[in-house]
Amino acid sequence: MSKKRQLIRRKSQTYPLPPPPPPLLSFYPRNQSTLKPSPSSSTLSQLSPITMNDPKGTVVFSTVGRPHYGFDLFSLPLNSSNNLAPEHRLSDGISVNFNAQFANDDPHSVVFISERTGLPAIYLTRPGLPTPKLLHSEPGSLFHDRPILKNDILYFISAHQHPNRPFKSWSALYSTTTTLLLDEDQNQNPKTTRLTPSDSVDYSPAISQSGQFIAVASYGSRPWDGEFHHLHTDIVVFRASQPSKRVLVCERGGWPTWSGDAVIYFHRQDDDGWWSIFRVDFSQDLESSSRYPITPTRVTPSGLHCFTPAALHDGKQIAVATRRPEKNFRHIELFDVESKTFRLVTETLNPNFHHYNPFVSTNSQFLGYHRFRGESTQWGETTIPYLEPVSSPIKQLQMLRIHGSFPTFSPNGDLIAFNHDFDADAGIKIVKSDGSKRWNLIKDRAAFYNDWSPTEKHVIFTSLGPIFQSAKTTVQIARIEFNPSDLDGDKEEIPCNVKILSKEDTGNNAFPSCSPDGKSLVFRSGRTGHKNLYIIDAVNGEFNGDARRLTEGQCIDTMPSWSPKGNLIAFSSNRHNPDDVAVFGIYVIKPDGSGLRRVYAAGDDVEKERINHVCFSKDGEWLLFTANLGGVTAEPVSLPNQFQPYGDLYVVRLDGSGLRRLTWNGYENGTPAWLEGNEVVDMGRLRLENEVGGDKLKGQFEEPLWISCDF
Repeated sequence: MSKKRQLIRRKSQTYPLPPPPPPLLSFYPRNQSTLKPSPSSSTLSQLSPITMNDPKGTVVFSTVGRPHYGFDLFSLPLNSSNNLAPEHRLSDGISVNFNAQFANDDPHSVVFISERTGLPAIYLTRPGLPTPKLLHSEPGSLFHDRPILKNDILYFISAHQHPNRPFKSWSALYSTTTTLLLDEDQNQNPKTTRLTPSDSVDYSPAISQSGQFIAVASYGSRPWDGEFHHLHTDIVVFRASQPSKRVLVCERGGWPTWSGDAVIYFHRQDDDGWWSIFRVDFSQDLESSSRYPITPTRVTPSGLHCFTPAALHDGKQIAVATRRPEKNFRHIELFDVESKTFRLVTETLNPNFHHYNPFVSTNSQFLGYHRFRGESTQWGETTIPYLEPVSSPIKQLQMLRIHGSFPTFSPNGDLIAFNHDFDADAGIKIVKSDGSKRWNLIKDRAAFYNDWSPTEKHVIFTSLGPIFQSAKTTVQIARIEFNPSDLDGDKEEIPCNVKILSKEDTGNNAFPSCSPDGKSLVFRSGRTGHKNLYIIDAVNGEFNGDARRLTEGQCIDTMPSWSPKGNLIAFSSNRHNPDDVAVFGIYVIKPDGSGLRRVYAAGDDVEKERINHVCFSKDGEWLLFTANLGGVTAEPVSLPNQFQPYGDLYVVRLDGSGLRRLTWNGYENGTPAWLEGNEVVDMGRLRLENEVGGDKLKGQFEEPLWISCDF
């Protein structure tokens, strides 16, 4: 065991449990008077209060992959023969439904997570319920995960209590009694208890067969190291009746599952590169600290990946999700721990769908999982809405997820321009901000990052060329002009004029942002071999005068945003550490090149900041951005691909104070745009499915790209 782990390992120790969760949604405090980190900010003893000056308006943003999921829950009976019975659908095809468990040992009742109300909340479905019942949504929480209903106690992960420091996950285990929740006539709020110590992070709970013991994948009190391919969690066990006394049973592991009360299986990536299932035999003695940690035994062989195990209590089999080298899809298989053989399950039923996170009934007779519901289904939602409401932690700030990236509002907010699909060269589309209609502006051309002229409704600026390329790759700034009256008819293809504003031999020019008077553009260019900011004329570009250099240095300055006041330009940069292309902070500069300074959002830990996609509020006093400040919320290996499964949206005042978190989930959220003013998006209409347009739901998402079968 490493010296570091010897220092941080806690064998059998009593931890202080925190007070009941506060109904606050602010993050840790900021120094109110300076842009530099406050020496006292590490104490983090106060929260930013909710005030009349809170951010307001509408934020529209993108989430990698999430619009395509269409997850539903399915189960099938297990038997000794190799003949599988047909799947039984458990959920109703509304929104996404995932991470389920059979409830209270009843193989016909299921608790699960659904996002049908704009946030991941806990639902129950069982025979006799016409629709799933909202079982629990913790006040103040916009994230719930991995619910378990055992002996009328509901256990779940929530992320509503801030850890009082940045770069640490908010995820923790809670419990509440369900007798009130299950009673249709009761209006009382049951008491919720936090089971995770106040300084710790827990994921992926599992309850033993008797309900006496709980296992979690725990980060403990360690700070997040920035990893997301394989979280550095340990398997920790405690009694349900004594959650403060925890034992680190095994180092390096995630997603535990019990077989009876004496065996724990879990997954981890082994030294040979393959994700495998491991086993520890648990003595049920939490007093003898010398027994722990236990060296686990590898159960599944190399040559394939095995994740997210669910052990059958008969002690003979484990349900696992697998990725085999010769296969393109994740499937559920049964592994016999005695014969060391696999039995195919979902590949026989649905060979061309991904299947995730198996769960089994207490009597070992039923197996469940979630998957894409399918294109040809006759039930449930079959379209991806152009715009989807998402719950917001701030009452006067609306949140919308767009099916696309890099949205930008028209001057009066009635339209949104965005990029639909980078891989398909889908160009630029325009959608009504109530989600009712969409048009194609540019087709069959690679485009990304758009900015609508604040003074001209018929002008949109964009970047033409491939995204995520080197400084010398040809990408050009373009001015797109169209006739707004063409949006009033039945046309789907809108004629437009494309005018190139940057010279072809100047490398990678991208991320344009227009000045509030509509006369100038700031953008990022790689013309010197390094990516810095430049300013050009918004009508004629650099063909009527040279581009004026705004920043310089052997660093990456990118994604600029011009303040609506016109006095500042905000951007992301690694100029504080040019050798590290994974760390970015917020910088602001005046349009004349003076006053360059950094806005510190993360207190004393500024060197860990990864902040991108910065934009201003209308009054220029708030910055909206995506960042890694909240760590990882759920085990990434249990989800489809997320390039950065730690990207959440935040706002902070221009002086670095008042940091507020806006999104909580296991996805990558980013590319936000912010609308303020008299025009507001009609959220009510967005909820009327027959009035909102959408694309065909096809389940077009990928497995994590960092899971390789080629060693």
